[in-house]
Amino acid sequence: MNKAIKWILMVGGGLIVLVIAALLIIPMFVDVQKYKPELEKRVAEATGRPFTLGGDLSLSLFPWAGVSLSDLHLGNPPGFQEKDFLFVKSFEVRVKLLPLISKEIQVKRFILEGTRIVLERRKDGRGNWEGLGKPSKEKEKLPEKKPSEGLPIKALAVGEVAITDGSALWIDHVKGERREISDVALRLDDVSLDRPVHLTLSAQLDGKPLSLEGDLGPLGKDPGKGIIPLDLSIKALKQLDMRLKGKLTELVSRKQFDLELNVSPFSPRELLASLGQKFPVSTADPKALTRVALKAKLKGDPENISVSDGALDLDESKLTFTVKAKDFSRPDVAFDLNLDTIDLDRYLPPPSKKKADEEKKKAEAPKPDRKKMDYTPLRRLILDGAIRVGKLKARDVKIQDLSMKVTGKDGLFNLDPLALNLYKGGMSVRGAFDVRKDVPKINMELQAKGIQSGSLLKDLLKKDFLEGTAQSRVAISMVGDDAEKIKSTLNGNGDFLFKDGAIVGIDLAGMIRNIKSIFGLAEKDKKKPRTDFSELHSPFTITNGVVNTSNTSMSSPLLRVLAAGKADLVKEDLDFRVEPTFVATIKGQDDTKQRSGITVPVLVTGSFNSPKFCPDLKGMVKNALGDPSKLKEILKGPGKETGESAPKEEKLKGLLKSLPFKR
Repeated sequence: MNKAIKWILMVGGGLIVLVIAALLIIPMFVDVQKYKPELEKRVAEATGRPFTLGGDLSLSLFPWAGVSLSDLHLGNPPGFQEKDFLFVKSFEVRVKLLPLISKEIQVKRFILEGTRIVLERRKDGRGNWEGLGKPSKEKEKLPEKKPSEGLPIKALAVGEVAITDGSALWIDHVKGERREISDVALRLDDVSLDRPVHLTLSAQLDGKPLSLEGDLGPLGKDPGKGIIPLDLSIKALKQLDMRLKGKLTELVSRKQFDLELNVSPFSPRELLASLGQKFPVSTADPKALTRVALKAKLKGDPENISVSDGALDLDESKLTFTVKAKDFSRPDVAFDLNLDTIDLDRYLPPPSKKKADEEKKKAEAPKPDRKKMDYTPLRRLILDGAIRVGKLKARDVKIQDLSMKVTGKDGLFNLDPLALNLYKGGMSVRGAFDVRKDVPKINMELQAKGIQSGSLLKDLLKKDFLEGTAQSRVAISMVGDDAEKIKSTLNGNGDFLFKDGAIVGIDLAGMIRNIKSIFGLAEKDKKKPRTDFSELHSPFTITNGVVNTSNTSMSSPLLRVLAAGKADLVKEDLDFRVEPTFVATIKGQDDTKQRSGITVPVLVTGSFNSPKFCPDLKGMVKNALGDPSKLKEILKGPGKETGESAPKEEKLKGLLKSLPFKR
């Protein structure tokens, strides 16, 4: 028995010696250079591109199996500016053979030097990466593979991994762009499965520095199944400084991540300027978007993601947020946003400098056919969110304590409610946005109370024409997704009530006392004219885009005003009659003497952009004379009983002089 074992060991040892000797001797006597043409041919056939190896090709088998080559060229198809798609100055890899039998990988070195890849797009839009590799005529049906339980290795040890002097070039002839990443250097130190791998990457982006440094791992004895810690720091262009820390779990199966992201304050404007890029957003305030910082915790897997403890600094504003999303085929999104303060006017586009005639030409130009909206993504969306803002300014309107709750499912989204405070009052809005059908429907209810309308209108419209404490109730519905369709389908009702205010710019009491003031013939007061009122009430209805009011009224100590008519939102036409009635004198209720002046009903016509105001002559004469039949007596001529001698033409002139015509 012992003798048999001895012979087996001797034979086995002899075979091992012969294999080692063969591995040492074969590379010495085999000229691998003569296989270069065959290798070039096979690679060219596989890629569909010209392929050449200009330098030497060397091979070693023991104790390290290695291959080295130089001057590798993988060419571009005809019609591209650059000759090569890929160029490698030199490549060397050395791996121990015997440990591979037991699934242990031992790499002495992996060196890649002078690698250059060019991505180019021609003017016709075709890229040089398209068509790389010839597709097989018939795809073989391969047996389905079960999900891998992990990487098929037991141990990994790499002595030296280095990529030096790498570069990547992007050329876009369509947009006339050229970008280059150069001086790419990657180094991995002491690569192993049971120790963290230290990674260092540096490069130049259009001459500006980029760097990544940190630790990854350890990968563990069963790579892909356990937990992989990471701690990476990324720096770019002397502006961006970002840190990513956390862990990756079950990368092969569950693919979970639990990370903390921290982006130090930086200026987006300076970041793009360092790249020679124009800032893509034009803002009214050129100093807007000069400071951004971000912190957040990211957790999830390919099926869901959550963002917690989020904090975004945007200039002087601070936003805290949480977001959860799952089932991306039918997105289910929940969010909670809290913003302390923001001035949106800073971020809006600056005022247009185009001339009025250019704007007019643009408005009169025929509108292109509008592409039909596809609401399918919204029908799949499930939404549950809340937004709160402490202070908000938009179009110079100042808002406080804004809160909004929005929910949605199957194409029906509800706003319930939107509440805010502004100008010593409050407002609440409830509404629904329905896209379950191809044409959206919108319903909205608004209530407001205690708002100081004068301050609001001054900030919003830059006009001072109405003062008073306002409250309102409005309920409207509309159909469509473009302005014209919405206006023509607008229906609803509501009312506005203003108390203890004034109409600024019009003195209705003075107009009643002196008809000449309507047309600027009276002496002008240094004070801005105004009509004080105790109450201004305007109930209205909207039918297919036409706003109707039959009983708008204003009450004041001196007069009452009634208004009725309509405004067509589609045609932008006005048709109103305003009738003031004198009810008192400036001396108060105790003065019963009839004051001079007549009630002048006013007709408001024309368009929204060019309204027209003119007196209702028929109504004016009726109010002045009390009885239209008396007008005939005025026009008859000299009276026998009174002995009047003035001709009727003079009396007619006297009457006409009392009317509001220019003399």
